[in-house]
Amino acid sequence: MIPCIITMFAVLKGGGSRCTAAIAYRQPTAGFAARRGRTSFPLRMLAGGGGRQSAAVEQDKSKKPSTSEKLDLAPPRGTRDFYPEDMRLQRWLFSHWQEVARLHGFSEYDSPVLENEALYIRKAGEEVSQQLYNFEDKGGRAVSLRPEMTPSLARMVMAKKRTLSMPLKWYSIPQCWRYERMTRGRRREHYQWNMDIWGVAGPTAEAELLGCIVAFFQRVGLTADDIGVKVNSRQVLSELLNKLGVPDDKFAPTCVLLDKLDKVPLEAVRGDLEALGLSTEVIDSLGDVRDVKTMDQLKDLLGDDSPAHKHLTSLFSIAEAYGFQEWLDFDISVVRGLAYYTGVVFEGFDRSGEFRAICGGGRYDELLTTFGGDPLEAAGFGFGDAVIIELLKAKDMLPEFKTSGTQFVVCALSPDLHPTAVKVATSLRDAGGSADLVLDSKKKLKWVLKHTDRLGARYLVLVGEDEWKIGKVKVKDMAEGTQEDMDVDSLGPWAAAYVTESE
Repeated sequence: MIPCIITMFAVLKGGGSRCTAAIAYRQPTAGFAARRGRTSFPLRMLAGGGGRQSAAVEQDKSKKPSTSEKLDLAPPRGTRDFYPEDMRLQRWLFSHWQEVARLHGFSEYDSPVLENEALYIRKAGEEVSQQLYNFEDKGGRAVSLRPEMTPSLARMVMAKKRTLSMPLKWYSIPQCWRYERMTRGRRREHYQWNMDIWGVAGPTAEAELLGCIVAFFQRVGLTADDIGVKVNSRQVLSELLNKLGVPDDKFAPTCVLLDKLDKVPLEAVRGDLEALGLSTEVIDSLGDVRDVKTMDQLKDLLGDDSPAHKHLTSLFSIAEAYGFQEWLDFDISVVRGLAYYTGVVFEGFDRSGEFRAICGGGRYDELLTTFGGDPLEAAGFGFGDAVIIELLKAKDMLPEFKTSGTQFVVCALSPDLHPTAVKVATSLRDAGGSADLVLDSKKKLKWVLKHTDRLGARYLVLVGEDEWKIGKVKVKDMAEGTQEDMDVDSLGPWAAAYVTESE
């Protein structure tokens, strides 16, 4: 056996052969390895460097960061940390979104943040496809962080279409990712309030969704003087472009380019329009289309029998019944860049012009067909967190979160009394109160008072030796500046009453 080992080692060491240890060496018997009391030779040889390491191992070593390198404490560009004060603001925003959804009878859902890349490349549009955070996972699958929620929702609906009872009214608040150029109110990750209605063909669905948007604006103190919602229809554009001679197969890419005309002049996209095969006359006419400002002008262009005009007219009529018609503006320039929209499209905007689009959505009846399914009526919107927070901040309309939500602070005045303070804190928590327990009983009272003030807690409960001997604790009212000794047995009912009063 030993000569065989030496021969193999010499061959490997000298490089005279590319054969592996499995070919050049006959594995020792289990008994031999056991008698030697050590790892069998091939494993020891590889572990000890007696052979060549794989490129993957060498690469892993080269990628290993030096312990002397200074860690970049900033999050990746375009992303955010949420410290407790940021989370309080986020929860405030989310609570309004959730309450609007509840009041309008929507059910919450969610999906994985990681999806198959093909889900977005199929129909989202070229711009979204170019902005994907996509990569190949360890199994060789092309995956992507979700840039939006609608395709995931479509996948979920299609997966259980036979068992779902229509109409569906669903909402979600997912985190979405897009690798795009950052501007004010635009980041590479954001949370987005999504509301969608499936199985309703008429404008009643769009009206309900617009009603939800307006309800949220009203909840946070915004009015129709602050915010407007531009409304248009892909069907309107289809009829107009058809009259201008734009071929049906060029409709979707033409709409994507028209969507850019809010930001750039016609000349900036003329080359792209020409690349679609559109004539100079047609391209010039596209600029004229944007001069249509009213529903009456639209009617004159499309005629009395236009289905698109009738649909929009019906929507504005329903909005009047809701009472939010003053929020709506017909605007033929609203296209929405996503290629899956098929009907009404809309965007919430800041009337002062300081901020980009606040929210947007529309009808997408054909989306399931891109996944091999049958058409199904659907409409929805997305509403990001970044722009609305910036807008409310600019208008000085954000609430002040001076407190953490903690109602009571409990502190033992000596380490020996800490177990007793635990029982006191537990009784307050059992009563429904938020109680912070000071874990270091050696802290000075001055620090405890400042700590209570920082948390914004109303009451400080001190567990002292003299008071505890007679079944009492000292309760300090931080708002009134008063204090009293309270029976321990009264703490629970007292705390429960305060919690109820505070709600």
